[in-house]
Amino acid sequence: MKEKIYQSLIELTNGKYSSLVLKRLVTSPFSKNFIQRYSKVYEIDLSEVSRDLKSFSNLQDFFTRQLKEGARPINWHKQTFISPVDAKVEAFGAIQHNAVFTVKNKPYTLQDLLGKDQIAEKYKNGHYIVFYLSPANYHRIHSPLDGTVVRQYVLGRKSYPVNQLGLAYGKKPISHNYRMISELQYQNNKNFALVKVGAMFVNSIQLTNISKTWKKGQEIGYFSFGSTVVMLFEENSIHFTENVQKGNAVKMGEPIAIMI
Repeated sequence: MKEKIYQSLIELTNGKYSSLVLKRLVTSPFSKNFIQRYSKVYEIDLSEVSRDLKSFSNLQDFFTRQLKEGARPINWHKQTFISPVDAKVEAFGAIQHNAVFTVKNKPYTLQDLLGKDQIAEKYKNGHYIVFYLSPANYHRIHSPLDGTVVRQYVLGRKSYPVNQLGLAYGKKPISHNYRMISELQYQNNKNFALVKVGAMFVNSIQLTNISKTWKKGQEIGYFSFGSTVVMLFEENSIHFTENVQKGNAVKMGEPIAIMI
């Protein structure tokens, strides 16, 4: 019953015009007046931010802020995958033999998430990790490893909430939201997938690196609003590091997995 009520309310507000209103609000010059309060409410460490608060033109400009060089140390060990974002570990573990993984007690299939059976097949019996970015987080996305982009494509149209309520009561937002899938090849011809999931109302994924080569730690894009990132690994390719625990906060550049 709670799920149906929640989903009905979201459908009422998740439309073309409500999305447009939200976008206009956060990109308006007037929204600049809320930046100081926003940073205090979410306890954002302003000493890391690359620019003075007064230089931001609107709230979204601040939301997509860049950090000072060195604010996120990178683990350069060749065998490690680093976290691509600042986030909370929402879920992680082994992908089941029937290509299913679970988030908030909801089963997700690789076929739904990736949209293509032949790609989904690669990650059966592999591993997954889900990162949730809150409004307080740094929202730039970075490459978790050196790799070559094999394919990059977009699925989905609308974007529903991916916060705690959205994951618990929504219609499987991770695999149904607007999302951008990047699949990369790295050492020994192995692949990993990085799925960037759009946030509520606005399809908010912006690429800043359109090349075929990604370097570990390099910025590849950003979210205009809070969102989620899913990483998929092939069978017998990695094991997670000790800091990967459900509910743990991780920062971009920290190790999350080690190659086997």
